[in-house]
Amino acid sequence: MDVLWAKFYEIFTTQILDIGGTKFSIASILSLLVLVIIAFFVSKLVSEIIRRSLLSRLRINRGLQEAITVFIKYFLITVTTVIILQSAGINLSSLAVIAGVVGLGVGFGLQNLASNFISGLVLLFEQTLKVGDYIEVGELKGTIEKISIRSTILRTEDALYVIVPNQRFIENNTINWSYEGHTCRIHIPVSVAYDTDLLVLTEALLTAARHEPRVLSNPAPEVWFQSFGRDALEFDLLVWISDPDANEPIRSSINFRIAYEFRERNIRIPFPTREIIIHNPEMTQQIFHSPNLKPAPSSAIKNIPTDEPINIAGSTDNAEITTQSLRDLLRKTSYFERCTEIELFALIARGYRKYFDIGEVICRENDPSEEFYIILFGAVEVISEKNNQAIATLIAGDFFGEISLLTGTPRTATVRALAANTILFVVERQQLQKLLTEHRELGEQIALKLSERQQVLISLGLLNEEELQRSQYAALTWVRDRLNSIFGINLGSI
Repeated sequence: MDVLWAKFYEIFTTQILDIGGTKFSIASILSLLVLVIIAFFVSKLVSEIIRRSLLSRLRINRGLQEAITVFIKYFLITVTTVIILQSAGINLSSLAVIAGVVGLGVGFGLQNLASNFISGLVLLFEQTLKVGDYIEVGELKGTIEKISIRSTILRTEDALYVIVPNQRFIENNTINWSYEGHTCRIHIPVSVAYDTDLLVLTEALLTAARHEPRVLSNPAPEVWFQSFGRDALEFDLLVWISDPDANEPIRSSINFRIAYEFRERNIRIPFPTREIIIHNPEMTQQIFHSPNLKPAPSSAIKNIPTDEPINIAGSTDNAEITTQSLRDLLRKTSYFERCTEIELFALIARGYRKYFDIGEVICRENDPSEEFYIILFGAVEVISEKNNQAIATLIAGDFFGEISLLTGTPRTATVRALAANTILFVVERQQLQKLLTEHRELGEQIALKLSERQQVLISLGLLNEEELQRSQYAALTWVRDRLNSIFGINLGSI
């Protein structure tokens, strides 16, 4: 037994390999490999400790933390490996030529691995793709969970982890939904029948978008008319979201809301039409007039329309009242009574509905004026907090807040809801500014109507009677200048 053990000891300790001027035995080679493996795991552990204890406290984004961690890990592995080899007496300079020849041969055989390695370095250096980004490459969508030197791990929407070679990101167009921020816009296509009221459709789509809590209010949702299709009018609902990796669930939720709004407003989706050509009408006529055929009872015959739209409607009467009210109420508002259909379309597209519970304050006295309101349902109470008394009660069809918004003055009273589920149509200052910039004629109409309310302007201290006596156009000129100053438009010039 001692002889056998001595033989094994001799085999393991006999110097069999000369590396860099130093001779190594099997035992010394194994010890070097063990030290290198230990160095690898220690380097990985140290880099992970640095990430969790230091980098996480510096408020650095997750992607940059992962990149720094990878660099630290491979730097430590390289340094510790060099130290181990030099401490073993290996002359590294003598290995340069051998390493070059071996690397050249390995490079031809492992081109893809080398390419993925270089691509990984590019991704880590450029930081165009970072851990936590939601990306799309080809048909693959997912969130980046890890970027290593050779590959990147994606977590799909189905919680599947896909290992993607880094070379694929360099060679193919990659969509990074999270690049430079976390907001993105999604398009939701919608097709409706040709006889659809476009104002009603616009309001329905925007209502569906604004009822989805994950849709951003700024930038505001938009409706684009894409084309006149063969069987339908083609529209796109455009909404902005701050959670790109949830775009599919958000899209689904909005589609549900659109279906509900279409049902409420009796908006129809058309069937595709098909044209049938009979090449042998005589034979067909003989078949239908065959004496062996028995006529079907009239009760069994149903008319199947070829081009009638799908009707996903509920209560028609209620839908008619709901869909027509907003346009009719805007027409009743003196500032918009002469608006064209295009201008009303733009106004509805830039406004939105807002719900208030009973007793809820809508706007408060002396607050800045940022919105103009039209009451669609319910009632509101106008209160003077200074005098502690009610001034007026407004019901559906009335409007308020326009004077303060158009003149840039603070609110003159507090308004609160008197009924449960009070519904208001709201137009914000920013959206009104865009509307007046695009539709100058509307701005002129508003200026003219506002100038006619001279007593209100005088009571607010915005005009004085002496100026009005000197010129009959003093009020209109003042209103134009005021609107030009507040909204950055150019009324009154040729």
